[in-house]
Amino acid sequence: MKLGVNIDHIATLREARKAEMPDVVMAAREAVLGGADGITVHLREDRRHIQDRDVWALKAEGHRLNFEMAATDEMISIAGSVLPAICCLVPEKRLEITTEGGLDVLSQMETIRNTIERLHDKNIPVSIFSDANRDQIQAAKDCGADYVELHTGVYANFTTPRQVEILQAMATFASSIGLGVNAGHGLTIENVLAICKIPEILELNIGHSIVSRAVFIGIRNAVSEMKYLLSQHV
Repeated sequence: MKLGVNIDHIATLREARKAEMPDVVMAAREAVLGGADGITVHLREDRRHIQDRDVWALKAEGHRLNFEMAATDEMISIAGSVLPAICCLVPEKRLEITTEGGLDVLSQMETIRNTIERLHDKNIPVSIFSDANRDQIQAAKDCGADYVELHTGVYANFTTPRQVEILQAMATFASSIGLGVNAGHGLTIENVLAICKIPEILELNIGHSIVSRAVFIGIRNAVSEMKYLLSQHV
């Protein structure tokens, strides 16, 4: 199972002072040295943490970049220029602290389909950040998505066997209709092992808990620790 490390909150700390540090590029280097298989960033419309210059700098470093984005013309244009390894379409609300749930594809099929087509024209694979909901996952497939990233936030909040069963069932369903399956949101060293045991999941994208651990043990060690746990799923 691969590990994508989200470094948004390195930029959150930097933007708190509008300073030059901490450096997100250095954070990405340390994450890769710790075993990260890719770097994830969410370029929000309000630019609250990651900035355009960060995306370009990370691309220039040659990182396997997972570009989280809203389905807007601006973001499609940026993605088409940067050419990340994959784009993940996510919902975005200006007042939310963090992403609160999966993208409601069913309510905006035409917009999502058009966005995916435009990204595919640039040979960029597309993932949909999705709740563990059969209809939303099917809608993602119908719109042409290549992957779904299952929202694990509900599991992270409650961590019950039932939530694991739901994620397992939806991962199996997504895989059965030809979608690659990733997952993420709220995962920590305390709750990740149950998710690691879901065989259809190819990659986890984890950010806040790794950055939080890094305050005490450093990014490289925090990533290495998480990567080790991901290797225990067999």
